[in-house]
Amino acid sequence: MDLNYTDEEKAFRDEVRAFLAEKLPKEISDKIRAGRNIGKEGYQWWHATLNERGWLNFNWPKEFGGAEWNAVQRHIFEEECAAAYAPRIVPFGLSMLGPVLQKFGSKAQQDFFLPRILNGEHWWCQGYSEPGAGSDLASLKTRAVRDGDHYVVNGQKTWTTLAQYANWIFCLVRTDPEAKAQEGISFLLIDMNTPGIEVRPIVLLDGTPEVNEVFFDDVRVPVENLVGEENKGWTYAKYLLTHERTNIAGVGFSQAGLDMVKRIARIETANGRPLIENPHFAARLARVEIDLMAMATTNMRIISQAAAGQAPGVESSMLKVKGTIIRQEINDLARRAVGPYAMPFASEAVEGDNDPIGPDYAAPVAAQYFNNRKLSIFGGSNEIQRGIIAKVKMGG
Repeated sequence: MDLNYTDEEKAFRDEVRAFLAEKLPKEISDKIRAGRNIGKEGYQWWHATLNERGWLNFNWPKEFGGAEWNAVQRHIFEEECAAAYAPRIVPFGLSMLGPVLQKFGSKAQQDFFLPRILNGEHWWCQGYSEPGAGSDLASLKTRAVRDGDHYVVNGQKTWTTLAQYANWIFCLVRTDPEAKAQEGISFLLIDMNTPGIEVRPIVLLDGTPEVNEVFFDDVRVPVENLVGEENKGWTYAKYLLTHERTNIAGVGFSQAGLDMVKRIARIETANGRPLIENPHFAARLARVEIDLMAMATTNMRIISQAAAGQAPGVESSMLKVKGTIIRQEINDLARRAVGPYAMPFASEAVEGDNDPIGPDYAAPVAAQYFNNRKLSIFGGSNEIQRGIIAKVKMGG
């Protein structure tokens, strides 16, 4: 693989940079840089801005109105957005449910749901994990019982990211309790405004209610909201998870984080010497940069396979493990680089428009460090991913 950009790719990079310079307001990028929440309205505004340019659905095929960018274009876009501190694209509808509907959904579901994902009418969240079924997802117990033209859903989901904003949720439910664990699961699309649904926030280590518990009490879901066939949901779930694990790698976020650490490390410390001159710190910095370069190449290869119609296989598990390790290492280097300003923060210092404690560059470090501890667990824990890799590559 030639790692040098072609003239066409350089021109595309310049186009992305110009777009970000024109469309991304400084007050938004400053909030992202400082680790502040821009709220549902901020994310919806960014989605609408990208959709107007035709860039929101860059990973969708052209037959569904997508831009169908190649792997290098995606890499450039994600890298430039992270470097500019643009809001992240919320992945649940666009990068997770969208590909599932395009491959397994009915024509009616594609015609109804896909346009609403793009225009922002539907904000999706993911109903996979349960209190007793996280990495062991096949142990889920949320039931869906057929009652005429509806399924009646009862159960609980947990760690549901941004469910407080969502008006739709895609759920794995058990429709055949007598079947083997993975064979009795179905994939349902559920309107969050349906009677019987309750959302309760879970406050994380960084002080934010990013995730939630979702309870279902006799929730009636139309049968036409079943994706694919009844009891075949595990197939669709695995397809979605390979896309999720690739996204979790977060190459662009890691590159932006690494650049920030380098900037901090070049600032003179109290003894007059910048941290970059510390051999131990410099060695750790060099090692993680080498790992990130290798992962970026692997990420582009996997995205290329997905663009060619192949669902990422065990490589997505490899990318998830390595990507989370790299991001956590960068968070730890940033924490060490800012010293006492990375101590656990007072909640009043990160709420609303209160001024940060210490220099501006230190403001998001503690929150990012604590928040990203979860990366090893969600999307399938790293231990589970290592088991998948061993089984596929070594047999057994």
